[in-house]
Amino acid sequence: MRVIRPKNRTVALGSAGALVTATLIAGAVAAPAASADSRHGQDREAIGAAIAADRAAHAGIQWQDCPADWGLAKPIQCGYVSVPLDYAHPYGKQIKLAVDRIGNTGTRQDRQGALIYNPGGPGGSGLRFPTRVTAKNPVWANVAKAYDFVGFDPRGVGHSTPISCADPQEYVKAPKADPVPGSEADKRAQRKLAREYAEGCLERTGRAMLQQMTTPNTARDLDVIRAALGEKKINYLGVSYGTYLGAVYGTLFPGHVRRIVVDSVVDPSRDNIWYEANLNQDIAFEGRWKDWQDWVAKNDASFHLGTTRAAVQAKWLQLRATAKEHPLGGVVGPSELLGFFQSAPYYDSSWVPVATAFSKYFAGDPQPLIDAAAPDMSDIAGNISTENGNAVYTAVECTDAKWPTSWHKWDRDNTRLNAQYPFLTWSNAWMNLPCATWPVKQQTPVNVKTGKGLPPVLIVQSTRDAATPYPGAVDLHQRFKGSRLITEKDAGSHGVTGLVNPCINERVDTYLLTGKVDRADVTCGPHATPKP
Repeated sequence: MRVIRPKNRTVALGSAGALVTATLIAGAVAAPAASADSRHGQDREAIGAAIAADRAAHAGIQWQDCPADWGLAKPIQCGYVSVPLDYAHPYGKQIKLAVDRIGNTGTRQDRQGALIYNPGGPGGSGLRFPTRVTAKNPVWANVAKAYDFVGFDPRGVGHSTPISCADPQEYVKAPKADPVPGSEADKRAQRKLAREYAEGCLERTGRAMLQQMTTPNTARDLDVIRAALGEKKINYLGVSYGTYLGAVYGTLFPGHVRRIVVDSVVDPSRDNIWYEANLNQDIAFEGRWKDWQDWVAKNDASFHLGTTRAAVQAKWLQLRATAKEHPLGGVVGPSELLGFFQSAPYYDSSWVPVATAFSKYFAGDPQPLIDAAAPDMSDIAGNISTENGNAVYTAVECTDAKWPTSWHKWDRDNTRLNAQYPFLTWSNAWMNLPCATWPVKQQTPVNVKTGKGLPPVLIVQSTRDAATPYPGAVDLHQRFKGSRLITEKDAGSHGVTGLVNPCINERVDTYLLTGKVDRADVTCGPHATPKP
Protein backbone atom coordinates (compact mmCIF):
# COMPACT_ATOMS: atom_id res chain seq x y z
CA MET A 1 0.00 0.00 0.00
CA ARG A 2 1.26 3.26 -1.02
CA VAL A 3 2.46 5.65 1.64
CA ILE A 4 3.27 9.30 1.07
CA ARG A 5 4.44 10.97 4.24
CA PRO A 6 2.67 14.15 5.36
CA LYS A 7 4.23 17.41 4.24
CA ASN A 8 2.76 20.74 3.17
CA ARG A 9 0.51 18.87 0.75
CA THR A 10 -0.47 15.39 1.85
CA VAL A 11 -1.90 12.55 -0.14
CA ALA A 12 -2.28 9.36 1.80
CA LEU A 13 -1.51 5.98 0.28
CA GLY A 14 -1.87 6.94 -3.30
CA SER A 15 -2.87 9.77 -5.56
CA ALA A 16 -5.07 9.03 -8.49
CA GLY A 17 -3.28 11.01 -11.10
CA ALA A 18 -5.48 11.45 -14.11
CA LEU A 19 -8.21 9.78 -12.12
CA VAL A 20 -8.71 11.52 -8.81
CA THR A 21 -6.65 12.26 -5.73
CA ALA A 22 -7.39 9.15 -3.75
CA THR A 23 -5.83 6.49 -1.62
CA LEU A 24 -4.80 3.06 -1.68
CA ILE A 25 -5.27 -0.18 -3.02
CA ALA A 26 -6.56 -3.00 -4.79
CA GLY A 27 -6.73 -6.66 -4.77
CA ALA A 28 -7.59 -9.81 -6.40
CA VAL A 29 -10.17 -12.48 -6.47
CA ALA A 30 -9.10 -15.75 -4.89
CA ALA A 31 -6.01 -17.01 -6.68
CA PRO A 32 -6.00 -20.47 -8.27
CA ALA A 33 -3.46 -23.06 -7.29
CA ALA A 34 -0.16 -22.79 -9.13
CA SER A 35 0.03 -24.82 -12.33
CA ALA A 36 3.00 -26.94 -13.33
CA ASP A 37 3.98 -24.22 -15.80
CA SER A 38 3.84 -21.48 -13.16
CA ARG A 39 5.90 -23.59 -10.73
CA HIS A 40 8.47 -24.10 -13.48
CA GLY A 41 8.56 -20.33 -13.99
CA GLN A 42 9.09 -19.81 -10.27
CA ASP A 43 11.94 -22.34 -10.31
CA ARG A 44 13.61 -20.45 -13.14
CA GLU A 45 13.21 -17.18 -11.28
CA ALA A 46 14.65 -18.71 -8.09
CA ILE A 47 17.70 -19.86 -10.04
CA GLY A 48 17.94 -16.45 -11.68
CA ALA A 49 17.80 -14.72 -8.30
CA ALA A 50 20.64 -16.91 -6.99
CA ILE A 51 22.74 -16.11 -10.06
CA ALA A 52 22.08 -12.38 -9.68
CA ALA A 53 22.88 -12.43 -5.96
CA ASP A 54 26.16 -14.27 -6.55
CA ARG A 55 27.10 -11.75 -9.23
CA ALA A 56 26.24 -8.83 -6.90
CA ALA A 57 28.24 -10.33 -4.03
CA HIS A 58 31.33 -10.28 -6.23
CA ALA A 59 30.65 -6.80 -7.64
CA GLY A 60 29.72 -5.10 -4.38
CA ILE A 61 28.60 -1.45 -4.41
CA GLN A 62 30.77 1.46 -5.48
CA TRP A 63 29.90 3.87 -2.70
CA GLN A 64 30.39 7.60 -3.25
CA ASP A 65 28.93 10.94 -2.21
CA CYS A 66 25.27 11.19 -3.23
CA PRO A 67 24.36 13.38 -6.22
CA ALA A 68 23.66 16.93 -5.07
CA ASP A 69 20.07 16.91 -6.33
CA TRP A 70 19.21 13.84 -4.24
CA GLY A 71 19.24 15.92 -1.06
CA LEU A 72 21.31 13.39 0.89
CA ALA A 73 24.34 15.07 2.48
CA LYS A 74 27.53 13.42 3.72
CA PRO A 75 28.22 11.17 5.54
CA ILE A 76 25.38 9.40 3.68
CA GLN A 77 26.75 7.55 0.65
CA CYS A 78 24.99 6.40 -2.51
CA GLY A 79 25.49 3.73 -5.14
CA TYR A 80 23.76 1.37 -7.55
CA VAL A 81 23.04 -2.34 -7.70
CA SER A 82 22.32 -4.04 -11.03
CA VAL A 83 19.52 -6.63 -11.13
CA PRO A 84 17.86 -8.57 -13.96
CA LEU A 85 14.74 -7.01 -15.40
CA ASP A 86 13.36 -10.56 -15.65
CA TYR A 87 14.74 -13.11 -13.19
CA ALA A 88 13.78 -15.92 -15.54
CA HIS A 89 16.49 -14.48 -17.81
CA PRO A 90 19.27 -13.45 -15.39
CA TYR A 91 21.77 -12.80 -18.19
CA GLY A 92 19.34 -10.64 -20.13
CA LYS A 93 18.56 -6.94 -19.71
CA GLN A 94 19.72 -5.42 -16.41
CA ILE A 95 18.29 -2.41 -14.56
CA LYS A 96 19.92 -0.28 -11.87
CA LEU A 97 18.60 0.22 -8.35
CA ALA A 98 19.66 3.23 -6.27
CA VAL A 99 20.78 2.48 -2.72
CA ASP A 100 22.22 4.59 0.08
CA ARG A 101 23.67 4.00 3.52
CA ILE A 102 25.10 5.52 6.65
CA GLY A 103 27.45 3.55 8.88
CA ASN A 104 26.59 2.47 12.41
CA THR A 105 27.25 5.09 15.06
CA GLY A 106 28.80 2.65 17.54
CA THR A 107 32.13 0.87 17.48
CA ARG A 108 33.23 -1.81 15.06
CA GLN A 109 32.48 -4.34 17.79
CA ASP A 110 28.95 -2.94 18.13
CA ARG A 111 28.15 -3.43 14.44
CA GLN A 112 25.63 -6.15 13.54
CA GLY A 113 25.33 -5.48 9.82
CA ALA A 114 22.94 -3.52 7.63
CA LEU A 115 19.29 -2.73 8.38
CA ILE A 116 17.39 -2.32 5.09
CA TYR A 117 14.18 -0.31 5.02
CA ASN A 118 11.09 -0.04 2.84
CA PRO A 119 8.50 2.65 3.70
CA GLY A 120 5.60 1.22 1.74
CA GLY A 121 3.71 2.10 -1.36
CA PRO A 122 4.23 0.36 -3.66
CA GLY A 123 6.07 3.38 -4.98
CA GLY A 124 7.67 4.77 -1.84
CA SER A 125 11.35 5.72 -1.80
CA GLY A 126 13.44 4.43 1.10
CA LEU A 127 16.42 6.71 0.47
CA ARG A 128 15.53 9.03 3.38
CA PHE A 129 16.04 6.23 5.91
CA PRO A 130 19.68 7.10 6.73
CA THR A 131 18.60 10.64 7.62
CA ARG A 132 17.09 9.19 10.79
CA VAL A 133 20.70 8.91 11.93
CA THR A 134 21.90 12.32 10.73
CA ALA A 135 18.81 13.90 12.33
CA LYS A 136 19.65 12.04 15.56
CA ASN A 137 16.14 10.61 15.89
CA PRO A 138 16.07 9.36 19.49
CA VAL A 139 13.68 6.48 18.72
CA TRP A 140 16.36 4.88 16.54
CA ALA A 141 19.49 5.89 18.47
CA ASN A 142 20.13 2.48 20.04
CA VAL A 143 19.59 0.55 16.82
CA ALA A 144 21.80 3.00 14.90
CA LYS A 145 24.74 2.08 17.12
CA ALA A 146 24.56 -1.50 15.83
CA TYR A 147 23.43 -1.17 12.23
CA ASP A 148 24.25 0.63 9.03
CA PHE A 149 20.96 2.18 7.90
CA VAL A 150 20.36 1.28 4.24
CA GLY A 151 17.63 2.66 2.01
CA PHE A 152 16.77 1.98 -1.60
CA ASP A 153 14.45 2.96 -4.39
CA PRO A 154 12.59 -0.18 -5.51
CA ARG A 155 12.49 -1.00 -9.20
CA GLY A 156 10.63 1.67 -11.15
CA VAL A 157 10.84 4.21 -8.32
CA GLY A 158 12.72 7.52 -8.34
CA HIS A 159 16.35 6.85 -9.23
CA SER A 160 15.83 3.13 -9.96
CA THR A 161 14.86 3.00 -13.62
CA PRO A 162 11.73 5.13 -13.03
CA ILE A 163 8.47 4.34 -14.80
CA SER A 164 5.57 6.59 -15.79
CA CYS A 165 1.90 6.26 -16.68
CA ALA A 166 0.95 9.88 -17.44
CA ASP A 167 2.42 13.22 -18.39
CA PRO A 168 3.54 14.65 -15.01
CA GLN A 169 2.29 18.14 -15.95
CA GLU A 170 -1.14 16.80 -16.84
CA TYR A 171 -1.12 14.60 -13.75
CA VAL A 172 -0.99 17.49 -11.29
CA LYS A 173 -3.68 19.61 -12.95
CA ALA A 174 -6.57 20.54 -10.68
CA PRO A 175 -9.34 20.53 -9.78
CA LYS A 176 -10.10 16.93 -10.67
CA ALA A 177 -13.59 15.48 -10.86
CA ASP A 178 -15.52 14.84 -7.66
CA PRO A 179 -14.78 11.19 -6.82
CA VAL A 180 -18.33 10.60 -5.58
CA PRO A 181 -20.40 9.99 -8.72
CA GLY A 182 -23.69 11.82 -9.02
CA SER A 183 -24.84 9.97 -12.12
CA GLU A 184 -24.09 7.10 -14.47
CA ALA A 185 -22.39 9.63 -16.73
CA ASP A 186 -19.94 10.44 -13.93
CA LYS A 187 -19.14 6.74 -13.60
CA ARG A 188 -18.60 6.37 -17.33
CA ALA A 189 -16.21 9.32 -17.27
CA GLN A 190 -14.17 7.80 -14.44
CA ARG A 191 -14.12 4.42 -16.19
CA LYS A 192 -12.75 6.11 -19.29
CA LEU A 193 -10.02 7.83 -17.26
CA ALA A 194 -9.08 4.53 -15.63
CA ARG A 195 -8.84 2.74 -18.96
CA GLU A 196 -6.75 5.55 -20.44
CA TYR A 197 -4.45 5.49 -17.41
CA ALA A 198 -3.84 1.75 -17.83
CA GLU A 199 -3.10 2.30 -21.52
CA GLY A 200 -0.73 5.12 -20.56
CA CYS A 201 1.21 2.78 -18.28
CA LEU A 202 1.84 0.42 -21.20
CA GLU A 203 2.69 3.20 -23.63
CA ARG A 204 5.05 5.16 -21.35
CA THR A 205 6.67 2.23 -19.49
CA GLY A 206 6.72 -0.51 -22.11
CA ARG A 207 5.47 -4.07 -21.88
CA ALA A 208 8.82 -5.61 -20.92
CA MET A 209 9.23 -3.39 -17.84
CA LEU A 210 5.55 -3.27 -16.88
CA GLN A 211 5.26 -7.06 -16.83
CA GLN A 212 8.13 -7.30 -14.33
CA MET A 213 6.78 -4.72 -11.85
CA THR A 214 5.78 -7.19 -9.13
CA THR A 215 6.29 -7.69 -5.41
CA PRO A 216 8.10 -11.05 -5.89
CA ASN A 217 10.58 -9.34 -8.21
CA THR A 218 11.12 -6.56 -5.68
CA ALA A 219 11.75 -9.25 -3.04
CA ARG A 220 14.33 -10.81 -5.37
CA ASP A 221 15.87 -7.35 -5.83
CA LEU A 222 16.06 -7.05 -2.05
CA ASP A 223 18.03 -10.29 -1.88
CA VAL A 224 20.45 -9.05 -4.55
CA ILE A 225 20.95 -5.85 -2.53
CA ARG A 226 21.65 -8.02 0.53
CA ALA A 227 24.34 -9.85 -1.38
CA ALA A 228 25.84 -6.64 -2.82
CA LEU A 229 26.13 -5.31 0.74
CA GLY A 230 28.17 -8.37 1.66
CA GLU A 231 25.52 -9.63 4.09
CA LYS A 232 24.80 -13.35 4.42
CA LYS A 233 21.39 -12.66 5.98
CA ILE A 234 19.04 -9.72 5.89
CA ASN A 235 17.91 -7.39 8.66
CA TYR A 236 14.80 -5.64 7.43
CA LEU A 237 12.25 -3.04 8.54
CA GLY A 238 9.11 -2.72 6.43
CA VAL A 239 6.12 -0.44 6.97
CA SER A 240 2.70 -0.67 5.28
CA TYR A 241 3.20 -2.25 1.82
CA GLY A 242 6.75 -2.85 3.04
CA THR A 243 5.28 -5.50 5.34
CA TYR A 244 3.93 -7.40 2.34
CA LEU A 245 7.33 -7.10 0.67
CA GLY A 246 8.87 -8.47 3.87
CA ALA A 247 6.33 -11.31 4.03
CA VAL A 248 7.03 -12.30 0.42
CA TYR A 249 10.79 -12.06 1.01
CA GLY A 250 10.49 -14.22 4.13
CA THR A 251 8.57 -16.80 2.10
CA LEU A 252 10.94 -16.85 -0.89
CA PHE A 253 14.19 -16.56 1.10
CA PRO A 254 13.50 -17.88 4.64
CA GLY A 255 17.11 -19.00 5.11
CA HIS A 256 18.40 -15.51 4.26
CA VAL A 257 16.53 -13.80 7.11
CA ARG A 258 18.33 -12.70 10.27
CA ARG A 259 15.73 -10.30 11.71
CA ILE A 260 12.57 -8.77 10.25
CA VAL A 261 10.30 -6.12 11.78
CA VAL A 262 7.00 -5.51 9.99
CA ASP A 263 4.94 -2.51 11.05
CA SER A 264 1.30 -1.85 10.04
CA VAL A 265 0.64 -5.04 8.19
CA VAL A 266 -0.97 -5.78 4.85
CA ASP A 267 -3.03 -8.98 5.09
CA PRO A 268 -0.98 -11.31 2.85
CA SER A 269 -3.82 -13.72 2.10
CA ARG A 270 -4.14 -14.49 -1.60
CA ASP A 271 -7.85 -13.69 -1.28
CA ASN A 272 -6.93 -10.23 -0.03
CA ILE A 273 -4.23 -9.23 -2.54
CA TRP A 274 -5.38 -6.74 -3.71
CA TYR A 275 -9.10 -6.19 -4.47
CA GLU A 276 -10.50 -7.22 -1.08
CA ALA A 277 -7.81 -5.18 0.68
CA ASN A 278 -9.22 -2.12 -1.03
CA LEU A 279 -12.74 -2.78 0.22
CA ASN A 280 -11.59 -3.57 3.76
CA GLN A 281 -9.62 -0.37 3.84
CA ASP A 282 -12.69 1.71 3.03
CA ILE A 283 -14.36 0.39 6.18
CA ALA A 284 -11.33 1.02 8.38
CA PHE A 285 -10.83 4.56 7.10
CA GLU A 286 -14.39 5.46 8.02
CA GLY A 287 -13.75 4.36 11.59
CA ARG A 288 -10.55 6.33 11.94
CA TRP A 289 -12.13 9.40 10.30
CA LYS A 290 -14.72 9.31 13.07
CA ASP A 291 -11.95 9.00 15.69
CA TRP A 292 -10.42 12.20 14.35
CA GLN A 293 -13.77 13.99 14.30
CA ASP A 294 -14.36 13.00 17.94
CA TRP A 295 -10.95 14.48 18.81
CA VAL A 296 -11.73 17.72 16.93
CA ALA A 297 -15.05 17.98 18.77
CA LYS A 298 -13.34 17.35 22.12
CA ASN A 299 -10.96 20.21 21.33
CA ASP A 300 -13.63 22.66 20.17
CA ALA A 301 -12.08 25.36 22.33
CA SER A 302 -9.15 25.34 19.89
CA PHE A 303 -10.86 24.62 16.57
CA HIS A 304 -14.45 25.94 16.89
CA LEU A 305 -15.82 23.34 14.48
CA GLY A 306 -18.48 21.88 16.77
CA THR A 307 -18.69 19.97 20.01
CA THR A 308 -19.96 16.70 18.51
CA ARG A 309 -18.85 14.39 15.74
CA ALA A 310 -22.04 15.16 13.86
CA ALA A 311 -21.29 18.88 13.97
CA VAL A 312 -17.76 18.38 12.65
CA GLN A 313 -19.09 16.13 9.88
CA ALA A 314 -21.61 18.80 8.93
CA LYS A 315 -18.77 21.31 8.56
CA TRP A 316 -16.88 18.83 6.37
CA LEU A 317 -19.90 18.33 4.12
CA GLN A 318 -20.44 22.10 3.94
CA LEU A 319 -16.81 22.64 2.94
CA ARG A 320 -16.99 19.84 0.39
CA ALA A 321 -20.17 21.22 -1.20
CA THR A 322 -18.69 24.73 -1.38
CA ALA A 323 -15.51 23.45 -3.04
CA LYS A 324 -17.53 21.45 -5.55
CA GLU A 325 -19.55 24.51 -6.54
CA HIS A 326 -16.62 26.95 -6.47
CA PRO A 327 -13.16 25.31 -6.16
CA LEU A 328 -11.10 27.07 -3.51
CA GLY A 329 -8.44 29.22 -5.10
CA GLY A 330 -9.66 27.84 -8.43
CA VAL A 331 -7.83 24.53 -7.84
CA VAL A 332 -9.15 22.82 -4.69
CA GLY A 333 -12.30 20.81 -5.26
CA PRO A 334 -13.65 17.76 -3.38
CA SER A 335 -10.93 15.50 -4.77
CA GLU A 336 -8.12 17.77 -3.62
CA LEU A 337 -9.80 18.25 -0.23
CA LEU A 338 -9.96 14.51 0.25
CA GLY A 339 -6.29 14.17 -0.68
CA PHE A 340 -5.47 16.51 2.20
CA PHE A 341 -8.07 15.50 4.78
CA GLN A 342 -7.46 11.75 4.45
CA SER A 343 -4.04 12.24 6.02
CA ALA A 344 -5.81 12.78 9.37
CA PRO A 345 -7.23 9.24 9.62
CA TYR A 346 -3.94 8.04 8.19
CA TYR A 347 -1.43 9.60 10.61
CA ASP A 348 -1.90 11.10 14.07
CA SER A 349 0.82 13.60 13.16
CA SER A 350 -1.66 15.12 10.71
CA TRP A 351 -4.47 15.62 13.25
CA VAL A 352 -3.42 19.11 14.32
CA PRO A 353 -2.36 20.48 10.89
CA VAL A 354 -5.54 19.29 9.18
CA ALA A 355 -7.81 20.54 11.96
CA THR A 356 -5.99 23.88 12.03
CA ALA A 357 -6.40 24.51 8.29
CA PHE A 358 -10.03 23.37 8.54
CA SER A 359 -10.63 25.75 11.45
CA LYS A 360 -8.98 28.72 9.77
CA TYR A 361 -11.16 28.28 6.71
CA PHE A 362 -14.33 28.65 8.76
CA ALA A 363 -12.76 31.55 10.66
CA GLY A 364 -12.52 33.39 7.34
CA ASP A 365 -8.98 32.54 6.24
CA PRO A 366 -9.09 29.97 3.42
CA GLN A 367 -5.47 30.39 2.29
CA PRO A 368 -3.83 27.81 4.62
CA LEU A 369 -6.29 25.17 3.41
CA ILE A 370 -5.73 26.13 -0.22
CA ASP A 371 -1.96 26.01 0.22
CA ALA A 372 -2.15 22.61 1.89
CA ALA A 373 -4.57 20.95 -0.52
CA ALA A 374 -3.57 22.49 -3.87
CA PRO A 375 -1.27 20.53 -6.18
CA ASP A 376 2.43 21.06 -5.63
CA MET A 377 3.70 22.24 -9.02
CA SER A 378 7.31 21.61 -8.02
CA ASP A 379 6.34 17.94 -7.84
CA ILE A 380 6.83 17.50 -11.58
CA ALA A 381 10.57 18.17 -11.33
CA GLY A 382 13.00 15.26 -11.04
CA ASN A 383 12.33 11.55 -10.66
CA ILE A 384 10.81 11.52 -7.16
CA SER A 385 7.31 12.67 -8.04
CA THR A 386 3.74 11.82 -7.18
CA GLU A 387 3.21 10.74 -10.78
CA ASN A 388 6.07 8.25 -10.60
CA GLY A 389 4.98 6.97 -7.20
CA ASN A 390 1.42 6.43 -8.38
CA ALA A 391 2.66 4.72 -11.56
CA VAL A 392 4.65 2.21 -9.49
CA TYR A 393 1.75 1.73 -7.10
CA THR A 394 -0.59 0.93 -9.97
CA ALA A 395 1.88 -1.20 -11.89
CA VAL A 396 2.80 -3.42 -8.93
CA GLU A 397 -0.66 -3.95 -7.54
CA CYS A 398 -2.29 -4.47 -10.93
CA THR A 399 0.40 -6.95 -12.02
CA ASP A 400 0.71 -8.76 -8.68
CA ALA A 401 -2.74 -10.35 -8.78
CA LYS A 402 -5.81 -11.07 -10.86
CA TRP A 403 -8.45 -8.36 -10.54
CA PRO A 404 -12.17 -8.45 -11.30
CA THR A 405 -12.80 -7.35 -14.87
CA SER A 406 -16.55 -6.95 -14.50
CA TRP A 407 -17.66 -3.35 -14.02
CA HIS A 408 -20.88 -4.72 -12.55
CA LYS A 409 -18.90 -6.21 -9.65
CA TRP A 410 -16.93 -3.01 -9.02
CA ASP A 411 -20.11 -0.92 -9.17
CA ARG A 412 -22.10 -3.25 -6.91
CA ASP A 413 -19.35 -3.60 -4.27
CA ASN A 414 -18.51 0.08 -4.06
CA THR A 415 -22.12 1.28 -4.16
CA ARG A 416 -22.90 -1.04 -1.26
CA LEU A 417 -19.87 0.11 0.76
CA ASN A 418 -20.39 3.79 0.03
CA ALA A 419 -23.82 3.67 1.67
CA GLN A 420 -22.18 3.08 5.07
CA TYR A 421 -18.57 4.15 4.55
CA PRO A 422 -18.65 7.18 2.24
CA PHE A 423 -15.43 8.93 3.27
CA LEU A 424 -13.03 7.00 1.01
CA THR A 425 -14.94 4.36 -0.95
CA TRP A 426 -15.40 5.87 -4.40
CA SER A 427 -12.04 7.64 -4.58
CA ASN A 428 -10.38 4.36 -3.64
CA ALA A 429 -12.34 2.55 -6.36
CA TRP A 430 -11.27 4.97 -9.10
CA MET A 431 -7.70 4.82 -7.83
CA ASN A 432 -7.56 1.11 -8.55
CA LEU A 433 -9.90 0.74 -11.50
CA PRO A 434 -7.03 0.69 -14.06
CA CYS A 435 -6.42 -2.86 -12.80
CA ALA A 436 -9.74 -3.97 -14.35
CA THR A 437 -8.36 -3.31 -17.84
CA TRP A 438 -4.69 -3.97 -17.14
CA PRO A 439 -2.73 -4.50 -20.36
CA VAL A 440 -0.17 -7.10 -19.19
CA LYS A 441 -0.56 -10.55 -17.66
CA GLN A 442 -1.62 -10.52 -14.01
CA GLN A 443 0.17 -12.93 -11.67
CA THR A 444 -0.85 -15.28 -8.88
CA PRO A 445 0.14 -13.87 -5.45
CA VAL A 446 2.75 -15.69 -3.41
CA ASN A 447 1.35 -18.07 -0.80
CA VAL A 448 2.96 -16.49 2.28
CA LYS A 449 4.07 -19.16 4.76
CA THR A 450 6.86 -20.26 7.08
CA GLY A 451 9.83 -21.83 5.34
CA LYS A 452 12.90 -23.66 6.57
CA GLY A 453 15.27 -21.39 8.49
CA LEU A 454 12.87 -18.49 9.07
CA PRO A 455 13.62 -17.00 12.53
CA PRO A 456 11.02 -15.26 14.71
CA VAL A 457 9.53 -12.21 12.96
CA LEU A 458 8.40 -9.19 15.00
CA ILE A 459 4.99 -7.80 14.01
CA VAL A 460 3.80 -4.39 15.26
CA GLN A 461 0.27 -3.11 14.69
CA SER A 462 -2.25 -0.61 16.06
CA THR A 463 -5.83 -1.80 16.45
CA ARG A 464 -7.48 1.10 14.61
CA ASP A 465 -5.08 1.48 11.68
CA ALA A 466 -7.05 2.67 8.66
CA ALA A 467 -4.62 1.90 5.86
CA THR A 468 -3.80 -1.65 6.93
CA PRO A 469 -6.58 -2.98 9.19
CA TYR A 470 -5.61 -4.99 12.27
CA PRO A 471 -6.73 -8.44 11.01
CA GLY A 472 -3.84 -8.36 8.54
CA ALA A 473 -1.33 -8.51 11.38
CA VAL A 474 -3.20 -11.43 12.92
CA ASP A 475 -3.16 -13.30 9.63
CA LEU A 476 0.57 -12.82 9.08
CA HIS A 477 1.21 -13.82 12.69
CA GLN A 478 -0.57 -17.12 12.06
CA ARG A 479 1.35 -17.73 8.85
CA PHE A 480 4.82 -17.04 10.27
CA LYS A 481 5.34 -19.64 12.98
CA GLY A 482 7.27 -18.36 15.99
CA SER A 483 6.48 -14.71 15.21
CA ARG A 484 5.46 -12.28 17.93
CA LEU A 485 2.69 -9.70 17.67
CA ILE A 486 2.90 -6.39 19.53
CA THR A 487 -0.51 -4.75 19.54
CA GLU A 488 -0.93 -1.04 20.23
CA LYS A 489 -4.44 -0.95 21.64
CA ASP A 490 -6.85 1.95 21.09
CA ALA A 491 -4.50 3.66 18.64
CA GLY A 492 -4.66 4.01 14.88
CA SER A 493 -1.69 5.85 13.47
CA HIS A 494 -0.23 4.14 10.42
CA GLY A 495 3.40 3.30 11.14
CA VAL A 496 3.93 2.53 14.82
CA THR A 497 7.65 1.90 15.24
CA GLY A 498 8.61 5.52 14.57
CA LEU A 499 6.35 6.91 17.31
CA VAL A 500 7.27 7.42 20.94
CA ASN A 501 5.74 4.53 22.89
CA PRO A 502 8.29 2.97 25.28
CA CYS A 503 6.31 -0.29 25.49
CA ILE A 504 6.90 -0.73 21.76
CA ASN A 505 10.21 1.08 21.28
CA GLU A 506 12.01 -1.00 23.90
CA ARG A 507 10.81 -4.29 22.41
CA VAL A 508 11.81 -3.30 18.89
CA ASP A 509 15.27 -2.32 20.20
CA THR A 510 15.61 -5.59 22.10
CA TYR A 511 14.66 -7.66 19.09
CA LEU A 512 16.96 -5.87 16.64
CA LEU A 513 19.87 -5.77 19.10
CA THR A 514 19.57 -9.27 20.59
CA GLY A 515 17.10 -11.24 18.49
CA LYS A 516 15.02 -11.93 21.59
CA VAL A 517 11.22 -11.71 21.62
CA ASP A 518 8.74 -11.94 24.48
CA ARG A 519 7.53 -15.38 25.54
CA ALA A 520 4.04 -14.42 24.34
CA ASP A 521 2.35 -11.69 22.34
CA VAL A 522 2.18 -8.27 23.98
CA THR A 523 -0.53 -5.61 24.14
CA CYS A 524 0.66 -2.04 24.72
CA GLY A 525 -1.33 1.03 25.56
CA PRO A 526 -1.64 3.81 22.96
CA HIS A 527 0.97 6.47 22.31
CA ALA A 528 0.12 10.00 23.44
CA THR A 529 -2.85 11.62 21.71
CA PRO A 530 -1.94 14.79 19.76
CA LYS A 531 -2.53 18.10 21.51
CA PRO A 532 -3.78 21.20 19.69
